[in-house]
Amino acid sequence: MKCIRCGTENNLKERTANSGRCSKCNHAFVFEPTSMKDFKFTDPFFAKAIADISVNNTLFFTPKQFLYFLDKRLKNKAVFGLGGFLVSYVFVSLWITTFLPVFLPVLIVFNIWCFYYLFNLSNSSKSSPKNRRSSATGLQLLGLFITFAGVYGIINHSLIIYGIFALVGLSAFSTGFLQKERLEKVSQFFSINANQMLGWLDSWTRINGSVSQLLPSPFKTLPAQNIAPDPNVTNYSFDRLVVCQTDEIAQMLIANNFHFENNCAILSISGYPQRIFDTTMQMLRRNPELRVFAFHDCSPEGITLASELRTNLRWFPDETIVIVDVGLSPRQILAAKKDMFIQSSKNSAQASQLLADSIRKNLSKVELEWLDRGNCVELESFTPQQLIHVLNRSIANSQQAELAEDSAFILVGGSDSSFYTTESFG
Repeated sequence: MKCIRCGTENNLKERTANSGRCSKCNHAFVFEPTSMKDFKFTDPFFAKAIADISVNNTLFFTPKQFLYFLDKRLKNKAVFGLGGFLVSYVFVSLWITTFLPVFLPVLIVFNIWCFYYLFNLSNSSKSSPKNRRSSATGLQLLGLFITFAGVYGIINHSLIIYGIFALVGLSAFSTGFLQKERLEKVSQFFSINANQMLGWLDSWTRINGSVSQLLPSPFKTLPAQNIAPDPNVTNYSFDRLVVCQTDEIAQMLIANNFHFENNCAILSISGYPQRIFDTTMQMLRRNPELRVFAFHDCSPEGITLASELRTNLRWFPDETIVIVDVGLSPRQILAAKKDMFIQSSKNSAQASQLLADSIRKNLSKVELEWLDRGNCVELESFTPQQLIHVLNRSIANSQQAELAEDSAFILVGGSDSSFYTTESFG
């Protein structure tokens, strides 16, 4: 393992002899992969994860964003080797047919086991989307191999046995195709939990110091520059407001100075940051040209955010204020080609079915089915850099065209509660 302080490579014998420290600079190692059970990783792996999510310590991130990021990295470490699997499959098949006197029943059982193994991997909620896609491809290739074997057997008049081969092969191929079609619809589970991540972070900070870009809870006391606009914010004029569904996303945007760089106020729907909420709202209401951006998860609670901003007297019941929904929608998730972390829960399913008719009528049948299954995608599953990019692009698009004429936006809702939503995310 390479020491993150001096870069010296230390093998297990050297680490053990030096009580878990670098043999050159004596810096302690935090993680010892040989003694880890479920997850095996090194100090350089953890350090790179922190550097990558923070873009080399230039962006602040939330603990949950790091949980998503680390979970994805660990899943991607457990790479399913499609090439290796296929080579092993061919080798074992040849061995069975060459050395076993009664090989056909064994070969059938072996192929059914391969089918079962690949199907489970392609359907696993704990597997990475990349591995699920590779295993679905494996199912297709397995199906072709088995089917060709069946066709060859039929040509040689072994109809019954090789008919079974053809049936298994076609089933594997069609299953692989179907699994690829539903990859983006499969819900996922974390392979790690928040307590594990926090435990690793605690161990890391004891030896390497605090992770400066990791944000604490927004309810804790933070340095002024990290939690809110400058105290002289009342001297500024804001033409735009971003309202976030969660305090954590609002805190992350503020900590990364998104408000200064875009001359934009940032608040959460709950009123974070509370100490300047009333003052900020007074400023915003004085601007008739204000444009409001609703930034939310793809969840039953999230997709109601823009409507709440229009109907809640605390916010903007004035119809002249433009409200643009730049959050995640089921339409975007279903259309996305990228790997998104889709979660599912009974609570989310119940909340979806209780959505107001005014919300449900603006969703397609496919979107409603997706939500009613309890699916959701959180903004915190994206990195700070990705979210900032999305908001920058949305604000730029809204400046370049009239909303009603811009094909990137759709007007939804009735005349008394209308707002705009974007068709794409990211």
